[in-house]
Order: sequence, then structure tokens, then C-alpha cells
Amino acid sequence: MQHMEHHDEPQRKNSIAKWIFIGLIAGVIAGTFINLYATGDFIKSYVDIAKYGSIIFLKFIKLIIGPLVLSTLVVGVAGIGDAGTVGRMSVKTIGWFIFASIMSLTLGLVIVNIFQPGLDFREHVNNATVTNLPSTSTFTLEHFIDQLVPENIFVALSSHKMVLQIVVFSVMFGLAVAAIGEKGRPIIQGMDSLAHAMLKLTNMIMWLAPLAVFSSISIVIAEKGIGVMVEYGKLILLFYFALLILWTILLSLGYVFVKNRVWSLISHIREPIILAFATASSESAYPKLLNQLERFGVRDKITSFVLPLGYSFNLDGSMMYMTFGSLLIAQAYGVDLSLTQQITMLLVLMVTSKGIAAVPRASLVVIAATIAGFNIPEIGLAILLPIDQFLDMGRTATNVVGNAVACVAVSKMEGEEIST
Repeated sequence: MQHMEHHDEPQRKNSIAKWIFIGLIAGVIAGTFINLYATGDFIKSYVDIAKYGSIIFLKFIKLIIGPLVLSTLVVGVAGIGDAGTVGRMSVKTIGWFIFASIMSLTLGLVIVNIFQPGLDFREHVNNATVTNLPSTSTFTLEHFIDQLVPENIFVALSSHKMVLQIVVFSVMFGLAVAAIGEKGRPIIQGMDSLAHAMLKLTNMIMWLAPLAVFSSISIVIAEKGIGVMVEYGKLILLFYFALLILWTILLSLGYVFVKNRVWSLISHIREPIILAFATASSESAYPKLLNQLERFGVRDKITSFVLPLGYSFNLDGSMMYMTFGSLLIAQAYGVDLSLTQQITMLLVLMVTSKGIAAVPRASLVVIAATIAGFNIPEIGLAILLPIDQFLDMGRTATNVVGNAVACVAVSKMEGEEIST
């Protein structure tokens, strides 16, 4: 699916990015104006009406979760389901992805626990919501197994809170489809078509994002004043600081495999990194990254296997953002998660994040699906929405670095020479 890149995609993503930015600026201006010049009653009325902008967008995001996870994951798993063909290489590749994902998720968890950025947003969330929150102590092993093991796939598909069940079914179904060979091809093609249709639907839904950004940022500023941007500035700086640490770790791992040639690797993948950053789309950088890694000297049999899988299973920047964003929302709403619950959330994110990488704002979809299972209000996504575009650019560029290092790592583990 990743190969089917349309030439107008970067322009379209840029266009959406431009409108999201316009929505952000307009929201700041409108919110400031209302905050300074409107009466208390008008502000309350404005907030009551404007909140539907982000509510509608979030409803649409939830709408696509089930079909999207099912279709992309079945196609992905079926593609690697023939153990005889992919064999040893798939074990090493998936092993590397799991290692990199856990490392990235853990980094996000550690950074949020040290700096507690969610506390800045406590005053922004509705106090009534905080006091009425259900207890998270019900999250027991029995509850986890109940969320994990599906008994009716149609029931699971009908609720965005059962994503983990859809994932388990999709993995098993994908392996079964691969095992029946030629008879399974129509199913894979059908699922691939469904995945493409869901991606197209996602692109359509993304045009609501500027409205959602406008409504969420203008509400915050109308109620609290322009000073809130200082806190958003802190949050953006903290996230990019965390990304800088992640880049350092990833490139250090690259150095372990290719020593000083890691600088040449950075030079080769500079253009796909910039493209991914500008468009906030991992897919837009895919063809160029494939090309540049082969020019760097990685064999095409490695890149053509590792990279497509990488865009479903190895998004290091997005991974870190998921624990970062989920725990930030929990902090903002005063949901106190124990270390055990945080590690459980990390493992849930590890699984739920697989297979929907091609979606713009995939991380928001996954966060929405995951925090629901921990009784954290999904409307808390409104905290991240106004600045998600800026965070998305950084994490998408990081995904490119992570997949490049993964190709180099698997290539060296396979005993391949990397020769320019």
C-alpha cells in the first residue's frame, strides 16, 4: 500500500497543514478578541457552541478506527505470513521494531513523568469532569484479558474502545489468510481496497481538522486569555527536547552498526527527513528514502522488505508521542495512573499502534482509542489538537530516521555488506 503514492499527496497534505495553521492563528485572534472584549455570558455561549467543532472531528476520528485497523493490519500480517519465505529476516526485523518501539514508548513515559507537562493544563479542563471521573483501579488483569481477547468481531468493530480485540483478530486472520495461499488472495485484495478507501476517507475527514483546531484553541484562549500560548510553547519545546534525545539514541545505535558512516547516512536521508517534516506525512518520504538508502549501500532486498513493514510497525517518533500524549492528558484530568497501569498502557500502545501508520494524525487515533480503556476522557485530545500539527512534523521526521536505522541494523544483522 505504501508504494501507491500519489504525486499530489504532498501538495494536499501541505494544503491541509496550511489550513490547520490558518485555523490555529484565527483561533488565537478570535479567542483573544472574545477574551478581551466580550461579556462573561457571551464567552459562555461561545464556548457552548464552538466546542462542537472539535466534538464532530473527534467523532469522525472514532468512526474510522475499527475498519482501518482491521484492513491495514490484515494486509500487513498476510504480507509477512509465509514464514517459509520471510523466515529469519522477518524475525530480526520484527525483533528490531519491538526493541525500538519499547525504547521510544519508554522515553515518552519517562519524560512525561519527570517534567509533568499535563499539570499546566489542569486549570483548562472542566472541573466537573475531573470530580466525576470513574476510578481507574478497576483495570485488573481480568479487565485486560477482557479487552484483549475478542468473542465477537462485529461487536468489537462497533466500538472504538475495543481496538485491542480488533488487533488480535486481525493478526490471527492475516496469518490464516496467508496460510490458505491462492484462495486467500481475494480477501487480501478486498482488505487492501478497504484500507485504501479508509485512507481516502481519513483524508476527507482531515479537512475538518482546521475547524477543530480553530474551535479548541479559541475556546481555551477565550476562557483563559493569550497567556495560554506560553504553556503551549513549553509543551512544544519539551516534546522537541524529547525528540532530540530519541534522535541521539537512534543515531548512536546506527553508529554501533556502521561506525563513522552514520554521518554519511544522515547526509543521504536529509531530503526525505525534510520532506517528511514539511508534509507531516511518512508516506510522502517513502520513495525518496528507499532510493537514498540504496544509494547509501543497503541492498534493495533489505530495503524493500524492511521499509514497507517499518511504516506499519516501526514509527519511533509517533511511538514516543503516544505515551507522551496519553499520560499528559491523564495528568491534566488528574487521573492518577500507577506505574503498573502506565506500563500496561505502554504495552497496549505497543500493540494498538501497529498497522495504521499511513493515516494522517494516526497517533491521535491511537491515543483516542487507548485512553478510553483507561477511563481518561477522550475530549482531552483537545489539549493536543491545537499544536498537533507542529508535533506531527517533528515526530514524522523522526519516523524516517528510525526506519533508516532499522534498514541498516537488519542489513548488518543479516551479514550484508553496506557498500556505497
